Amino acid sequence: MEKIVIEHLNVRYSDGAESLKDINLVIQANAVNVLFGPAGGGKSTLLRVLNRLNDLADVDEISGKVLFNGANILDASVNVIELRRKVCMVFSRPIPLPLTIYENITYGLSVAGERRKAHLDQVVEKVLRQVALWDEVYDRLNDPAIALSGGQQQRLCIARVLALEPEVILLDEPTSALDPVSTAKIESLLGELIENFTVVLVPHNTQQAARMSDYAAFFLQGELIEYGEGSKLFLNPQDPRTQDYVAGRFG
Repeated sequence: MEKIVIEHLNVRYSDGAESLKDINLVIQANAVNVLFGPAGGGKSTLLRVLNRLNDLADVDEISGKVLFNGANILDASVNVIELRRKVCMVFSRPIPLPLTIYENITYGLSVAGERRKAHLDQVVEKVLRQVALWDEVYDRLNDPAIALSGGQQQRLCIARVLALEPEVILLDEPTSALDPVSTAKIESLLGELIENFTVVLVPHNTQQAARMSDYAAFFLQGELIEYGEGSKLFLNPQDPRTQDYVAGRFG
């Protein structure tokens, strides 16, 4: 089932660099959609288009359509704040707020006006259980979030996103700063989240892309080279450029 449909998307930065060239891509619902390829291919730019974070960048031109639930999110009339609640971003390095563990999770809800303590308590426990962090922190929710390990901080950042009840979770190399054990926990978590959410992942490396992808899209120098089911694309890529990259001949 289609969650996001990208049609003829072009993005050019103010310095003249053309980051994305005529991208046509379908993001499938309730699946891990992987965007992979060498650095500079446009993967992170595409992530930022999906929740309009590119509005904050030095973009000179953007054209095409990005249909989310049937509506073009690139229209000027779109409520960007509401969009970012439905399409949330998790970055490569954990960025906990300078608050307690509890306050990190409830921050977005509090800003939106939620004041019911019992409801906030319920949300905190629910999302911490979803990211397999509750048993590790339930007795220190009032400790500073910065006191957590790197892997715990990243799971906390995902929990903070889940508290907003988004529809799509964007992750830009979320395990690049983590050790192998923490990486495995995040990967396992993402595999479980797709029951209720759509995931778009820029992976840390090609091996992670192959492990995690229900669907995969290979980007090279701003172009979408190949797209398909992950199991098929990594085992039998059709484009020679994809074959060379997957085989480690470049990148």
